[in-house]
Amino acid sequence: MEFTAKQIAQFIQGRVEGDENASINTFAKIEEGVPGAISFLSNPKYIQYIYDTKSSVVLIDESLNLEKPVTTTLIRVKDSRDSVAKLLQLYAAAVNPPKQGIADNAYISPKAKIGKDVYIGPFAVISDGVEIGDGCQIYPHAVIGENTKLGNKCIIYPNVTIYHNCKLGNNVILHAGCVIGADGFGFAPNPEANRYDKIPQIGIVTIEDDVEIGANTCVDRSTMGSTYIRKGVKLDNLVQIAHNDDIGENTVMSAQVGIAGSTKVGQWCMFGGQVGIAGHITIGNKVFLGAQSGAPGSIKDNQSLIGTPPMEKIPYFKAHALLNKLPDMYKEIHSLQKEIEELKKNQK
Repeated sequence: MEFTAKQIAQFIQGRVEGDENASINTFAKIEEGVPGAISFLSNPKYIQYIYDTKSSVVLIDESLNLEKPVTTTLIRVKDSRDSVAKLLQLYAAAVNPPKQGIADNAYISPKAKIGKDVYIGPFAVISDGVEIGDGCQIYPHAVIGENTKLGNKCIIYPNVTIYHNCKLGNNVILHAGCVIGADGFGFAPNPEANRYDKIPQIGIVTIEDDVEIGANTCVDRSTMGSTYIRKGVKLDNLVQIAHNDDIGENTVMSAQVGIAGSTKVGQWCMFGGQVGIAGHITIGNKVFLGAQSGAPGSIKDNQSLIGTPPMEKIPYFKAHALLNKLPDMYKEIHSLQKEIEELKKNQK
């Protein structure tokens, strides 16, 4: 498929600078551009590549100023990253249209309810009482446990396991290998019997609309009630959400984040990779935590923090800059202590 710069600009409401008939048929990073490709530029750190890129068209933020002319055709937009996301969605839908049909070797319980235009791949298992909404895509080897309900247009990739009684909204995407509704980590110590007694996890997981969960991520069922993943949440690969957590709308988490049990996370939070959150605390709205931060206690709204315990970024980086000087500072202090001792002796 080929599109012109003019057609693309109309679709994303941009403004063409250059040849509006320039045609593109693929995507490329700006530093790896080739003729016929469209690239984007939003980060000023990459601005040097726009002068030499071979891409035929480049999406560029309106706010970026260029120091010299370019040979490529530009499309000016408010947010080039958002615009390229829309184009990629359009491209993905065209080259990978939704599958339909039910494989002969899929297992579907006669007690399950299957909506219209649903795809169920080979060796998928749809258990008793399951309800699957219209347009869902269930890929091979996925397992949907008893009485679980899926909304419309969900995508369940290979080897996903959804345990019994869980509830998924519309447009939920679960990537390969993720597990929804496994038991929460609940054990009571029993010293008399020299063991831990398992605490049955009788709750469920509720995932609201427009949630995307990455490969091999786990969301545990609650002890009682429900673990909640609210509307618009995006979880990366290898994230752990423990029992009875409540993750607020539009919050995003990078890989290897771990949230301990019974913690409430607010809306529009952003957690970098390997962030750890203690249990039974509250994280406010719009809290941004840098990679490898650890939060042992509750955090109020509208904060951008890093470290363990989390602190504001400038004091954090200043403190870490001093760490390299600590050995020399120790030597100086030790030397000063000796001098003070000598002065005390001489005064006697």
